[in-house]
Amino acid sequence: MMIMGNSERPEMKAGTPEIDYATCTGCGNCEDFCPTGAVKLVNGKPVLVHPENCSYCTECEAVCPSGAIKCPFDIILVTRPEPEANC
Repeated sequence: MMIMGNSERPEMKAGTPEIDYATCTGCGNCEDFCPTGAVKLVNGKPVLVHPENCSYCTECEAVCPSGAIKCPFDIILVTRPEPEANC
């Protein structure tokens, strides 16, 4: 999610992956490819055991053969105020 702060550059706020346990096959690709170790298999299903480590890189989504992991992004459009005219 992009949030406009006080500066001209937007700042990013990451979410966490969404896991559909009914679709998950428990293959373990998400755990194997997670660069931060945030995802681990627990009882054969992926769990975000360290959400504070998740960088929302979307690797888990990319390597999930069943499509059980989604990393959606919210796009928020912010209009900037018009500059004041110098008369």
